[in-house]
Amino acid sequence: MKNLKVVFMGTPKFATSVLEMLIEKTNVILVVSQMDKEVGRKKELTICPVKKLAIDNHIPVFQPLKIKEDYEIIQKMQPDLIVTCAYGQILPKELLDIPKYGSINIHASLLPKYRGASPIQYALLNGEKQTGVTLMYMDEGMDTGDIIAKETYMIKDTDNLKTLEDELSLLGAKLLEKNLENIQQGKVIRTKQDNNLASYTKMITREDEIIDYSERGEKIINKIRAFNPSPLAYLKTKDYEFKVIAAHFLEKDNPNVGDIIRTKDSLGLMVQDGIIYFDIIKPIGKKEMPIKNYLNGLR
Repeated sequence: MKNLKVVFMGTPKFATSVLEMLIEKTNVILVVSQMDKEVGRKKELTICPVKKLAIDNHIPVFQPLKIKEDYEIIQKMQPDLIVTCAYGQILPKELLDIPKYGSINIHASLLPKYRGASPIQYALLNGEKQTGVTLMYMDEGMDTGDIIAKETYMIKDTDNLKTLEDELSLLGAKLLEKNLENIQQGKVIRTKQDNNLASYTKMITREDEIIDYSERGEKIINKIRAFNPSPLAYLKTKDYEFKVIAAHFLEKDNPNVGDIIRTKDSLGLMVQDGIIYFDIIKPIGKKEMPIKNYLNGLR
């Protein structure tokens, strides 16, 4: 398949496994990613992981502000296939129709469930027992195209956003590799999505990060897992303010919701059905630390 001319479109680390596989198996003629962004307090302009991988492999990179208005370079290159993975913009029909073998996407959920921007976070937030990746042809909608293949992943109790992203990234690369030849030979059986079963996810906001003590303990633990390592769940009370990296839940009858339980080495928050004990935290503007170290610092 080294004669297969591919344009790859992706931005975050999640997409790098797919690009690595395509570089090995096909002829990647162009990589398209989102614009470089300012990161951290110093607002340093930082290139995304997909762009870095492309540069390391001497592949030209294109970073349009709006792909709907600026795709002439792709049109001129006449790719055989466009592959997207966590690119971050919806492609116009005129662009989708350019490659002779179509435009395909790798999405981190078992479509039609969890269409949209944050499928991995939502799987963890909602306490799903399984998720997976879907390989699909793209259309003008948001993750609404015909399905080529799916692969399921059973979520572990120890999974957080990072570990689940890593697993699904590798799974997506393997799924695409397994189906590339059939896509090229036109042997794919396309499956329409049932829109009645569809659910949508949205971009994660600062408000979503806040720990609400009126919620049940399991839901709060799921939030901590879903936002680790970034942006991290956020606790703010009258006396305490920090982000949470790890915590555990102790079920307890009739707690005083919202109360803080503090001992020499532990800090707990009374929630609807028990107590959330914070294990590893990140105070605002500081490095992560065990809760014991944080409490010692307060004393």
